[in-house]
Amino acid sequence: MVLALAVAQVAALALILAALYRPLGDYMARTFTTDHDLKVERGFYRVIGVDPKSEQTWQSYLRGVLAFSLVGVLIVYGLQRAQAALPYALGFPAIPPGLSFNTAISFVTNTNWQSYSPDVTMGYAVQMIGLAVQNFVSAAVGIAVAIALVRGFARRRTGTLGNFWVDLTRALLRILLPLAIVTAVVLIGTGVIQNFHGFTDVTTITGATQSIPGGPVASQEAIKLLGTNGGGFFNANSSHPFENPSALSSLFENVLMLAIPFSLPRTFGRMVGDKRQGYAILAVMATIFLVSLTALTLFEVHGAGTAPQLAGGAMEGKEQRFGVLASALFGSTSTLTSTGAVNAMHDSFTSFGGMMNMINMMLGEVAPGGVGSGLYGMLILAVIAVFISGLLVGRTPEYLGKKIGPREIKLASLYILVTPTLVLLGTALSFGIPAVRSDVEGTSIWNPGLHGLSEVLYAFTSAANNNGSAFAGLTANTPWFNTALGVAMALGRFVPIVFVLALAGSLAAQDKVPATSGTLPTHRPMFVGLLIGVSIIVTALTYFPVLALGPLAEGLH
Repeated sequence: MVLALAVAQVAALALILAALYRPLGDYMARTFTTDHDLKVERGFYRVIGVDPKSEQTWQSYLRGVLAFSLVGVLIVYGLQRAQAALPYALGFPAIPPGLSFNTAISFVTNTNWQSYSPDVTMGYAVQMIGLAVQNFVSAAVGIAVAIALVRGFARRRTGTLGNFWVDLTRALLRILLPLAIVTAVVLIGTGVIQNFHGFTDVTTITGATQSIPGGPVASQEAIKLLGTNGGGFFNANSSHPFENPSALSSLFENVLMLAIPFSLPRTFGRMVGDKRQGYAILAVMATIFLVSLTALTLFEVHGAGTAPQLAGGAMEGKEQRFGVLASALFGSTSTLTSTGAVNAMHDSFTSFGGMMNMINMMLGEVAPGGVGSGLYGMLILAVIAVFISGLLVGRTPEYLGKKIGPREIKLASLYILVTPTLVLLGTALSFGIPAVRSDVEGTSIWNPGLHGLSEVLYAFTSAANNNGSAFAGLTANTPWFNTALGVAMALGRFVPIVFVLALAGSLAAQDKVPATSGTLPTHRPMFVGLLIGVSIIVTALTYFPVLALGPLAEGLH
């Protein structure tokens, strides 16, 4: 019975995503290849002083990304500090400086890590003007960077990658905003709330008084999921019935998280002129997703102990309306993308189940990954895969007609090294500096021992990979974690983007070389298998020693 329900759930999700793959992927390809600008877009370009026909080098494109993101950080920080003077503040005071810094970095980097309880900290003005706006624009930045890399493969003998401001605007106005409007209406239909009621005091059946929060939730929930952002309107995130009322809404929210990332390989295939390349990337993403989901579901259904066995699975920290299967699916989806939303508390998953959520992020979130970031992360791994294959056959490796030389492989290698360095260094410093360790163990960790290590490891894994989910057993609103996680989020987002755009510029400057008998076909099952192996070996196995000290040791204890 459990197996049948799991298969039915995944089959329904797969059918919906398959139906979206071609139309959505083709639409996004047309969006970024057409020369036609909408009237509203032309007006916006005039306001900001941008010539939409001008092309940018990778350095200029990067400056646009960094400048735009810096302005976003300053605006979100300022809104939080001025909250008490804003309309719809709900009586909440200004957010403290350390938390404001962490939250501003979090939402601008598409991480949406929350070291606070949103429903008792943020007023509607900050939620809508600051956080919801960043949900749109941070996702649009990720899409723009991915499209720039795709152009690097598609173009020949050019020093330009397009125009960041045009790509950003089109991603916002043609993709994210229309989809968010439609899906917000659907979410309201499933029971997600949308109002400005503030707090309503009600009398419970026991005679006590309870304050029930309201808010413009559906509109923020839509882009939170479509943009693979993840920040919840309420502290319980997508386990809160106002954000995710039923099993039907939970399935729909899975679709929203996966729709754009799983359709972008089609966009990639169309833009490089070979749809088979898109199918190959999709096959890798889908295979890793299914294997990870199967493992996580088995760990949760067969949780050790008498109580989990009697309940049909490890139900602690899970909502009864979802159960083990829907919780495992949502957890896999949110950690294999960069969403970070949760409909169950990952801190309460079994040791091995929690480890799978960590591994999903440690893979680099490429199955299918975040909006834009998943595609460019997988293409980086594809570059490494063809380089390894070239070494095996003793010839210069090529991918899509572009030679992968020393410069390209150095940039790809540096990209891969960024997040493991941030994760392992952040975790080590949390326990290696005496004063910091005392604060972490005395204030932040409520579950000392192996699980406490897992909580800190999860936090830095989530931050550096721009995921945003948490084990929820860690008190992270402290000077150390606000600062360290903020730095990890910023570096984990923008340093890889530097290498992606540099690689795109290097590829775009090349001419295409003709395929020969020694060229590795990158659209066949052999390459799909090679890329899956490289994705696991190059990324996840880097973390094996620290996993052995945390969740693996806890699960075997």
